[in-house]
Amino acid sequence: MNGGAGLIGRPLAVWRPAVPSFLPHAQFPFTRMRRNRRDEWQRRLVSETKLTVDDLIWPLFVVEGTGVRQQVASMPGVERLSIDLLVDEARRAADLGIPAIAVFPSVDASLKTPDAAEAINPDNLVCRAVRAVKKAVPKLGIICDVALDPYNSDGHDGLVVNGYVANDSTVEVLCRQAVVQAEAGCDVNAPSDMMDGRIKAIREALDQAGCDHVRLLSYAAKYASAFYGPFRDAVGSKSALKGGDKKTYQMDPANTDEALREVALDLSEGADMVMVKPGLPYLDIVRRVKEAFAVPTLAYQVSGEYAMMKAAALNGWLDWDKVMLESLMAFRRAGADAILTYTAPEAARLLAK
Repeated sequence: MNGGAGLIGRPLAVWRPAVPSFLPHAQFPFTRMRRNRRDEWQRRLVSETKLTVDDLIWPLFVVEGTGVRQQVASMPGVERLSIDLLVDEARRAADLGIPAIAVFPSVDASLKTPDAAEAINPDNLVCRAVRAVKKAVPKLGIICDVALDPYNSDGHDGLVVNGYVANDSTVEVLCRQAVVQAEAGCDVNAPSDMMDGRIKAIREALDQAGCDHVRLLSYAAKYASAFYGPFRDAVGSKSALKGGDKKTYQMDPANTDEALREVALDLSEGADMVMVKPGLPYLDIVRRVKEAFAVPTLAYQVSGEYAMMKAAALNGWLDWDKVMLESLMAFRRAGADAILTYTAPEAARLLAK
């Protein structure tokens, strides 16, 4: 293992960052590191990492109805919203300076089928929501998830054939799903399904449909993580999954070199941006991806991360505002260019101060 070369020229053993070879010429007491920490203005001057509202993307959940606001029990403070209320929150995002929102549907169980047909309905919940938001807030970016789990009665991101998630037939449906979202006004298609070859296929489908302006944000390194539980509650896929897992298509949490291969493949197929998911437990992956490829690299502070911090704060064990901003700074320090986070509006207000 130690003798081979990795994808970017590093040994295949566990990668470690290079340590500067120099030593400071002056040591204590001539060098006192605390001098540059003494005053608030000085700390601002020498800060190596900046967190601004420009780094935030707000994930929002949409449901059918009018005036509907449903609390997600496992995510205190997060709600499913009907389209009219979603539009109100989109306006709030724009007023706060948040560049983009990501829209996820909670689809009625009666519309979930083994072929996930509702995903390609041009008048489905997501498409109607996108049209409404674009009409009300045309300059706000809209990101749409490309995956079948909200529509699939099996709860999987792809079509299940003989007990296995089929790759190529799933990709065919994903292409049609991406096109109807783009035609509704979506700015960014974000395939989160982890099927092989879907980026190239979706890029070709979008271009053929005259949607060459629509960007592709690939969930290139998406791990089979236990941190997704509250999200699956929010979109209603947990019960459909019936205790199953997604390990045959999402990545093994033990692997890092594999993430670089996934990113390299998706970039070669036409991805404009790449995503690492989850976030805080995978900041080493964010750093490796950013250093290896120097492309727009996003990370998702997923539902389980949010729920843990929020629960601790509600119990009085953590200061919510401080840990929230510190966690977002960690993403930026690791190299993330933008962060999908349920805390986006709260963070934006604090950053404005």
